[in-house]
Formats: sequence, C-alpha cells, structure tokens
Amino acid sequence: MNLNMSRKVKDSRDQPIIELSSVTRVYGKGRAAVRALRGIDLRVDDGEFIVVMGSSGSGKSTCMNILGCLDTPTSGTYFFKGVEVGRLSRDQRALLRRHYLGFVFQGYNLLNRTSALENVELPLIYRGMPPPQRHARALQTLEEVGLKGWETHTPGELSGGQQQRVAIARAIVTEPSVLLADEPTGNLDSTTSHEIMQVFTEFNREQGITIVMVTHEADVAAHAHRIVRFVDGVVESDTRNGGKV
Repeated sequence: MNLNMSRKVKDSRDQPIIELSSVTRVYGKGRAAVRALRGIDLRVDDGEFIVVMGSSGSGKSTCMNILGCLDTPTSGTYFFKGVEVGRLSRDQRALLRRHYLGFVFQGYNLLNRTSALENVELPLIYRGMPPPQRHARALQTLEEVGLKGWETHTPGELSGGQQQRVAIARAIVTEPSVLLADEPTGNLDSTTSHEIMQVFTEFNREQGITIVMVTHEADVAAHAHRIVRFVDGVVESDTRNGGKV
C-alpha cells in the first residue's frame, strides 16, 4: 500500500473503503477476559455517513478505536481501501491515520494556548507542508466551517460550538478519506448540535468525505445514511432510511 498516494484517487465502486470481517477484540485472559467485540461484520462504502449507536459497554468505542488504527483486532480482518490493516507495521498504521483519517472528539481536544488557526494548522505541520501553504489551507478550512474572523481567538475565547467547529476544521484540513467522530455533540445544546450536524452533512455531501460517527442521540443519528446498533459486542441491526441494509 502506498500510504502517500493522494486521496483523490478513486477506488472501485465495488470495493468498500472500510470492511470488517468477523472482528473480535478480547481484553485480558482466562476468567478476567472481556470480550468487547464478538465477531463484527461491517462494510462502509466511499461517501457514506454512518452512525454507530449502543449502550455503554456495547463495543462501539472499541470498534471505533480499531477503525482509527488505535487498537487492533484479536481475530478477524480489517480492510481499508482493500488493504489488510493487520498486516501493516505500527509506522504504516500511523501513516494511515495521518494521511487518510480525521478525528473529532466530544471534548474538542484543542491546544488551549494556541489560536484557532494554529490548532487547524497542526496536522499540516506533521505533514511537512510549508508555512505559506498550510496557513492558506487552514484559513480556507476555518471559513468552510463558518469561523471566518475568529482565526486569532484561543479556545477559551470561543463557545463550545465554535470550539467543535475548530476541531472539525482540524480534522478535515488534510482532506481525509474518512472522518471518525466520537460523540461530537455530546457537550452541546440541541440548537448548537443541529448546527454542528449541518457542518458534518455538508462536508459529506459536498466533499464526499466518508463519516463514521458514534452518538447516543436519535436526532443526531437522523442525519446519517445508516444507523448501526451494537449490543454486547455484536451488530444488532444495520438500517438505511428506515429499511434493513
């Protein structure tokens, strides 16, 4: 796998961007073993917007960690763009995260003493992008999430919704193939949550970014193409527009 190839290269329509096959994840051994995932099958096609739901302990966060290359399956296979992730080295998985994945968290995870612009530029620094280009790209992305004029403000000078917009801009500034979002509206009121979901929806629709999002909120899930429900480490249901996938 050439981890430096451009995300603009399109995959075959028949090849999912993400595919989990019989994935299990067990923590510990013997009587202390915890089976977080018990054989997950999941296919995500390029450009889809999928929400993962389930109660605490259902396995959804473990699944997201595997998708984000932050954890590895105990058994089963994870394919990303047709490449078996389990066969990649730790450094190759880090490159996959850097070049193909974006992350948005409930707690924003912004650097408190740096400006919105500097927070968004950070992934581009890791990419080695020269300062003029990364500065211009970060400015453009902040404008795309509705924060033009707020570039010099630190997180402490921004509302919760604005901070999450900065976090989204930081996640998508590298033009990732897949955006992984873990309860991105969990700290926001209902009006702000709706506004943030509109941002996600626009990036999915207009830029074709594939989104996989964990949420407990039904109104948030309503924005997605599919809703996958986890129960006790297995997929209980997988529905699209009210009908079974």
